Amino acid sequence: MSGYVPPRFVVAAAIVVNGRILAQQRAFPVSVAGFWELPGGRVEPGESIMDALVRECDEELGVAVRAGVRFGPPVWLHHDLVLLAVTAALVPHGPAPSAREHAALRWLGIGELDEVSWLPADLALLPWLRIALSARENGDSS
Repeated sequence: MSGYVPPRFVVAAAIVVNGRILAQQRAFPVSVAGFWELPGGRVEPGESIMDALVRECDEELGVAVRAGVRFGPPVWLHHDLVLLAVTAALVPHGPAPSAREHAALRWLGIGELDEVSWLPADLALLPWLRIALSARENGDSS
């Protein structure tokens, strides 16, 4: 008899500044080095998704963010691990993001999203990222 295993969550931050979204290039493990993803990471036991997003952005980028709203579908990474995407805003007058755990950072406009090789899970979020970036280009600040 196999028992139910509750899902564990990974959070991805969609940080948009001046119509461009922040992406980071993986440095490790070797199997995914060179691929691009949104900043984020695992939600720790007892931690909310929004608190994990704030913590991960501090750890990975050295920035303070305000968590926004969830968007896009949950993306199943494997049998019990699920990626959830959340909008995030940099706290004004804070430091610029830096690549603390990744090979590189890049700000991508809507026309540049296909210029990088995304991890499959983040690739699944591209349609929603395009909508968000398009809305901002058209003056919608939501």
